[in-house]
Amino acid sequence: MNYIHEYQEKLRTPEAAVKVVQSGDWVDYGFGTNQPILLDEALAKRKPELQDIKIRGALTLKPRQIVSADLKRECFTYCSWHFSGYDRQLHDRNLCSFIPMIYRNMPRYYRNELVVDVAMICVAPMDKHGYFNFSLSTSATQAALETAKIVIVEVNEQFPRALGGREECIHISEVDYIVESNQIGIPELPVAVPDEIDEKVARLIVEEVVDRSILQLGIGGMPNAVGNLIAESDVKDLGMHTEMLVDAYLAMYKKGKLTNKYKQIDKGKSVWNFSAGSRELYDWIDQNPFLAVYPVEYTNDPAVIRQLDHFISVNNCVEVDLYGQISSESSGIRQISGTGGQLDFVTGAYLSRGGKSFICFRSSYTNKKTGVMSSCVVPTLPAGGIVTAPRTQAHYLVNEWGKVNLAGCSTWERAEKIISIAHPNFQNELIQHAEQMKIWRRSNKR
Repeated sequence: MNYIHEYQEKLRTPEAAVKVVQSGDWVDYGFGTNQPILLDEALAKRKPELQDIKIRGALTLKPRQIVSADLKRECFTYCSWHFSGYDRQLHDRNLCSFIPMIYRNMPRYYRNELVVDVAMICVAPMDKHGYFNFSLSTSATQAALETAKIVIVEVNEQFPRALGGREECIHISEVDYIVESNQIGIPELPVAVPDEIDEKVARLIVEEVVDRSILQLGIGGMPNAVGNLIAESDVKDLGMHTEMLVDAYLAMYKKGKLTNKYKQIDKGKSVWNFSAGSRELYDWIDQNPFLAVYPVEYTNDPAVIRQLDHFISVNNCVEVDLYGQISSESSGIRQISGTGGQLDFVTGAYLSRGGKSFICFRSSYTNKKTGVMSSCVVPTLPAGGIVTAPRTQAHYLVNEWGKVNLAGCSTWERAEKIISIAHPNFQNELIQHAEQMKIWRRSNKR
């Protein structure tokens, strides 16, 4: 069939397309690189004529015009499922609200709970069969579009076409309006350059990686350092099953480490959910049958992850307390990122035969303004601090001073292990707190 006529009938300018948005609507922008550019600009220009427009997005990689045009939030209320650095800055200025979630549940939120009046997302060009590909972010995209009363796609010819898997595309028959933005590039995420601490942590984790391990790497310098170190190691025949596809996987592939030959499910395929990284990474994704993109309800399901032997999950955290509670998304009441898929993979990795989850962190941080150093190991999480991974799910903690396994440990064993990898400057103080909390044995080191 030829869909050119239908395409032309649905083609609109950005200004014409956003006319469908009415006061009081919930508008969905999608996830990461799929968030619209021209539609966002056009909607921002309608501020004088609209009221009470609520907008959902996540992991924003380019400034949002609906925010810049409405710094008093008189018309637009922007909300994010997971903060990028930009989202965090907006939140600090009270210009972005956070939506708590566990990532694997995101499609269910859309299908069972949420209202979407208008969805507008960026997609790759239509193919000869009439399908627009979601490209770099399958995430919960199909669930959001199924829920939406009106669907607008912003076509970008520079977007790579990601092969599935499933739920990686939408047919033109399900699209209401089409906008073209072919002169706009793709947001890239600079590859974090690991420093000495990142490399120390990476070496401790790579010691645990065996041949045929299946890897999930989170965002940031430490997971990236792990991937790069694995690429230079002697391990072989590794597999990939991850939510975020980052440049470290490409580095492993180039070195012949990533083969997926021995995966118990999705054999021969590198499974992923969304991507943000370099242009080279995006080029690798384009039409590549070695990669298979799936919705998050599959990639992040612990019941799926547990089927993969020797699953290794590597993620970051902000701080950890002496009970083993892990906060990876807030510092007190200040929201930094989000739960995302960390709890999904911490849970799934422990269920895997031979699986291990590693939560990485720096033992201390220094305030740039005051020069004062503080410990990232605290007696208890501060008031308002969010528990991303509960102590009951904590497995390995790793920083530049070592790694400890908390699985099955009593409260005093946890305190002893966690303090052993705290920065030496803070260990005596932490022991005193542990004694007051009645989680310290007299036989422990004082």
